[in-house]
Amino acid sequence: MDIGIGALLFGAGLAGGVANAMAGGATLFTFPAMLASGLPPIVANASNAVAVTPGHVVAALADRARLPRFDRALGFALAASFGGGALGAILLLATPERLFTLLVPALIGIATLVFALGRHVHGGVVDGARSEGLRSALLVPMAIYGGYFGGGSGVMYLAVLVVTGREDVRQANVLKNLLASVVSAVTIAIFVLQGVVSWPETIVMLLGAVLGGFLGGRLIAVLNPATVRAIVILAGTAMTLVYAWRYWL
Repeated sequence: MDIGIGALLFGAGLAGGVANAMAGGATLFTFPAMLASGLPPIVANASNAVAVTPGHVVAALADRARLPRFDRALGFALAASFGGGALGAILLLATPERLFTLLVPALIGIATLVFALGRHVHGGVVDGARSEGLRSALLVPMAIYGGYFGGGSGVMYLAVLVVTGREDVRQANVLKNLLASVVSAVTIAIFVLQGVVSWPETIVMLLGAVLGGFLGGRLIAVLNPATVRAIVILAGTAMTLVYAWRYWL
């Protein structure tokens, strides 16, 4: 890995860490950077999953006082996230490289769209059926997507939790970070055991993401989160178009 690639990965991790701390959407910076470093798409996705995971864990621990007490409902949610994340990771490893390459522009596009509509999703949820079974049933496909790719999955988790639970938004956000951490943990374990993580690129990006998370925590006091969201959406749109041109045309 030369200095230029190292700088690209560190910078993408830095930008992703800042974005996650302020508005979310780190994958829209970090995954394309992993691809640009020359890694095969599946290895790039697995390595990206490891690099951005600390953000979920730190976010969950930072507001752990808001976590719900462990009961049957939380147990079901954790089990759904664990099982779905494992299935998503296995599906990724079973996907032929050429097929995943064709999926890349669509996955980035979906993640960008979900991120862009995130506030509308949160604001549009209504008081619906409240049941452990419904929550678990909806969390499983979200966790499968999180284990398979993950971009924009935080918005999906939060929407499901708000619709199916009695937590306030802050409590739901903490629970979302906990469930995302579970999905990331099982996904990483599978990727590491299968040897599909490229560690030099991952470590460089992870260091940038950690620093970006700290900077984002400070910058949120002086920067408008709406501006950060707009930058993330523009970057995601540009990456969708670039990879659609590269892989589809």
